[in-house]
Order: sequence, then C-alpha cells, then structure tokens
Amino acid sequence: MSSPQRLGLGIIGAGEVFQVCHGPCLLLLSHLFKIESICDLSPTTVEHCATKFNVPHKTTTPQEVIDNHNVQTVFILTSDESHAPLAIASLKAGKSVFIEKPVSLSLPSMESIIEAEKNAPGGARVFVGYMRRYAPSFLQAFKREIATIPKILYARVRDFSGPNAQFVNQSGTFQVKNSDYPAGATEERDARLEALFAEAFPNQEITDEKRKFCRFLGSLGSHDISLMREVLGFPESVVGVSANDPFYSAIMNFRNQDGSTYSTTYESGIDGVPVFDAHIAVYGANKRVTIKYDSPYVKGLPIYVEVEEPNEHGEIQRRTMLSSYEDAYTAELQEMHAAFVHGKAIKTSVEDAKKDLEIYNMMYKSWSGK
Repeated sequence: MSSPQRLGLGIIGAGEVFQVCHGPCLLLLSHLFKIESICDLSPTTVEHCATKFNVPHKTTTPQEVIDNHNVQTVFILTSDESHAPLAIASLKAGKSVFIEKPVSLSLPSMESIIEAEKNAPGGARVFVGYMRRYAPSFLQAFKREIATIPKILYARVRDFSGPNAQFVNQSGTFQVKNSDYPAGATEERDARLEALFAEAFPNQEITDEKRKFCRFLGSLGSHDISLMREVLGFPESVVGVSANDPFYSAIMNFRNQDGSTYSTTYESGIDGVPVFDAHIAVYGANKRVTIKYDSPYVKGLPIYVEVEEPNEHGEIQRRTMLSSYEDAYTAELQEMHAAFVHGKAIKTSVEDAKKDLEIYNMMYKSWSGK
C-alpha cells in the first residue's frame, strides 16, 4: 500500500488557534501534512512556533509563505480583517487555502474570494474551517436521529462559551502570547476592520454596538449558524433579535417539508463562568435530540448525542451516543486532505459560508427594524 501524499503547508497567523488547535493536530497528522513555512507579525511568536513545531522556514511577511515553493496549501489563521486579501493572494499564486471561520465579515469581501477561486490557476480551492460540522457524532448519530423526526416542532441553538483562557491554560499546549508587532500594524488592522463594517452596514452610521454585534457573529455565531443551516436548512425569516453585549439572541422561522412552520431560538454569549455549554436541540412530537459540544481548546473531549423519547410502555427513555473520540479538528483536516489531494467535494466552501453572512444580514435588519 502506497503512502499518502503529504501536503506542504504554509501557516499565516501563529496565534492561539494555531498553537492550541491546529498545530498539535498537524503534528499528529504528519503522514498527511508537513508544515514548511510559518508567519506571524510578532517575531517572538513566529520564532517560538517555528522551533516548537519544527518548521524550516519562518517569516513575518505573509507573501513569503505564499511564494514558498514547498507550500501547496496556505492556512489563514489570522484575524478577520486580513482573511480576504491573504486568501486572494494565495489563490492567485495557485495555492489552495484553508481559511478559519469567519471567512469574512461582509458579503462584498466574501464575493471577492469566490471570484478569486473561480479564476485561480491550477484549480486551487478554498476549504473553510467549520470543524464542528466534521465531528463524527454530528455526522453520524445526530443527523441519523434527526432524520427520524417526521415533523420538527421547535429547535434551540446555544453557545455559552465561558472564558476561553481558562480552557486554553488547561489544554497542555503551553501557548505563548506576544505583542511585539511592527509599528502601524494595529492602525492598519483597525482601518481594514472599519472598511468591513462599512460593507456589513452599508449607508449606516457604524456604532460600537454594531461593531460588537458583527465581531460576535463572526466568532461564536459562525460556529452555530453554520451548524444550524446543515441541520435545519436556511431560515425563512428572523422574527426578532436581542443584542445585549456580551449576550445575543434571535428567533427564526423555519419550514418543514410538509409546509408546517416552527421557530428556532439562537442564543449565544460569553461570561466568566468556566462552563462550555454549546448544543443544538431539536424537538419533535415524541422525540428530543440534542448534540452537546465541549470546549475545542482541550483535545479529545467527547461530543455526545442525547435522545429522550417514550418507549413502548409509555416510560421516558434516554439514550446517549458517542460516535467517536476523534476530535473535530482531526476529522476536519483529514477531509481537507481528501479534498485537496483527491478532489473530494468540499462541504464547507466559501459559497456555503456566504449563507452565514446572509443570515447575519437578516438578523441586522430585524435588530435595526429596517
């Protein structure tokens, strides 16, 4: 049996998500990937990560990663405002791209990436990092149990994440944070963010409230809204929105295949209680199905599916399923390899991710009353 083709990777952005989530997984998947180049604006961070993860080439200039002849796939793990320009530059160079969610904060920015992908030389493609949608328990137990509910009556989508720092500090990854960024980097970042806010809220005054709402949906919201779409489809309408930073909620209307409607509550927020409560619950007339996610910052925490229903004796029956202990990042990266090496279809494409922003826009309009 021949060895699988190893993809040469270039990492742009060596911060928390790389050090805690992707980096360790990529090391354990060294039969599929080799990190050839790594970049961060902080010289101290990039030096630390190049040494820790044994990366032969390090730089503080993103284009050097893109131009590296050993790099076939570029990982974009930077903050939101730089995703589009880096993805477009990578695609123009004929490099496939893994881009962490959110792809971007505005639809025009998203469209620019889609256009670049269409015109990319060598058939370069984009894979968006919605890791929760690749979790085995989601793909197997949860979707299988949902399919047996003939008519959905109600659903709830929740993500109360608690303080990430507490989970990261206990993850065993020994992350380092440095702020030795070059002069002007913060100002450039803020200017790009403002440009995205202007596109997300066209012809409107950009208030701090809007900035916070937009950034929040791009962070926690992009996990949950994307999961919701795969399970329930696209909402027909957003009935109401409550934005009370740091908690946000919405009520959305969906339609069953028989034409009947049901509502879904979206609720998300960040507080100081170190409990990670992220789940989707779907209610039928005689069955409730819930998938519960734990913090992704601690590797290997199980993702359970729970079912509650009456049995043939009219008694309440509870079942708990765990499809696999394999963590969602590992499952996702194997899917990415299959896509870029063997041409497998990409479920989490940029076109797919664009639908999240369309839902955000529906939420913004409901919130503002326009």
